[in-house]
Amino acid sequence: MANTKDKKKGKSAAEKKDDLYHDIEQHKQEKLGHKEFNKQLLKLEIELVKLQEWVKAEKLKVVVVFEGRDAAGKGGVIKTIAGCLNPRICRIVALGIPTEKEKSQWYFQRYASQLPAGGEIALFDRSWYNRAGVEKVMGYCTSDEYEEFLRSCPEFERMLIRSGTILIKYWFSVSDHEQEKRFQDRITDPTKRWKISPMDVESRDKWVEYSIAKDKMFSFTDTKQAPWYVVPADDKKRARLNCIAHLLSLIPYEDLTSKPIKLPPLKHDVAYVRPPVTDQTFVPEKF
Repeated sequence: MANTKDKKKGKSAAEKKDDLYHDIEQHKQEKLGHKEFNKQLLKLEIELVKLQEWVKAEKLKVVVVFEGRDAAGKGGVIKTIAGCLNPRICRIVALGIPTEKEKSQWYFQRYASQLPAGGEIALFDRSWYNRAGVEKVMGYCTSDEYEEFLRSCPEFERMLIRSGTILIKYWFSVSDHEQEKRFQDRITDPTKRWKISPMDVESRDKWVEYSIAKDKMFSFTDTKQAPWYVVPADDKKRARLNCIAHLLSLIPYEDLTSKPIKLPPLKHDVAYVRPPVTDQTFVPEKF
């Protein structure tokens, strides 16, 4: 009877079972135009600057963790946030493969050294959650190390919060079909090819394993003190706007934007004679 019903709906039982291993397709909305996107983004960037000044004035310590599948759009939103802010206040943390020395340290040690001081914002482009994702799936850590991470991580984050750190965690969710589309775009575009690695390709074969790892990670680390916020990211533009708007809503701030400065007129010292322009070396004007 079950097989008959499945056939009527156009899918076999095996196909339906296979669907369980794929992320739910996100509801498609009308495409957001470039003009409307820039209009909304400008409003958010103005607010980000206000937040920055508040963080600086109040000596807040802000950590924003960005996780998700490869090509989910984490890097794009991080660059969008950081692009309009002072790099001395807001910095991107994107650590590479750990050195042999770092491998021998307490797991969280190299991440702890990147935490912000008062008046700083740290945007983590991937984070200590590497252990719960890529390291677990690709076999870069032992089962004991993995289980210890799941036990330790919630307490590590509670320690950060008790110390006065504002911790915000985002998971960018992308469907398997959209991820494949973005991978193909990276392969064909020479300016984006550096974004894809053999490990990214291998991860496509381990889609189910990554799904299982993500679900288990959430079950341990989606806590009341440090919840995960999921960003539907099949639509890049909407994902960026939604994430930034949500980030702004989580940290109360006031407008401390400085008033416009009036530039004084230039003073000319007639007694000074500048050296000839021919003494300088210029970049060739090829364009």
